[in-house]
Amino acid sequence: MPGLTIDCVIFGFEDDELKVLLIRRDIEPQRGAWGLPGDWLGQDEDLDLAAVRLLKRATGLEEVYMEQLRAFGRVSRFPHYRIVTVAYSALIDPQRYRVQHGPDTSDIRWFNIHRLPNIHFDHQEIMEYALKELRRKVRQYPIGVELLPDKFTMPRIFALYRTILGEDLDRRNFRKKMLKNGLLHKLDEKETGKAHRAADLYSFDQANYERLKKEGFPYAF
Repeated sequence: MPGLTIDCVIFGFEDDELKVLLIRRDIEPQRGAWGLPGDWLGQDEDLDLAAVRLLKRATGLEEVYMEQLRAFGRVSRFPHYRIVTVAYSALIDPQRYRVQHGPDTSDIRWFNIHRLPNIHFDHQEIMEYALKELRRKVRQYPIGVELLPDKFTMPRIFALYRTILGEDLDRRNFRKKMLKNGLLHKLDEKETGKAHRAADLYSFDQANYERLKKEGFPYAF
């Protein structure tokens, strides 16, 4: 019977860059290589609970909402053993969390998704699949609560969507779509500390945010 593991793709948005959290292995095989946080599934563990446990063990992260993606089971994905892994993904704001590497690893870092080191096993494939799913989700459901401060500017959320999608967006059309569904609430405040014209501040309308997470956007960006 094949062994079963769990690997977690943790994306973060920081400095207008989409990043992924990687750990450096300190055991063989592939000692010194970078990869996704992961661990073996215990014999008596449920998948979702195991994902929470291993993420804390490997990165120190707690109270992170993760979604199950799919299984990866190519025969040659791991040397010496037949191992199937179940991948999970999450979106977080790196500024809100402190990460620390766990046992059997020597380092942990955030990497820009376009400037990655060599990644061991099939973790590049897993990350690319997670990114593809994230981009699909962004076109159908709202995101941002996990990644933006409570108050933000329209250019800030525009940068978030543009960075995740990896393509140019029409600013005027983006603003219109964001406001049409009541997703954003314009505050009677402006950003501070700017030498030039200060931008308006917005917040998410939580009720509409939750509604659109269930119903989805009626159109794509």
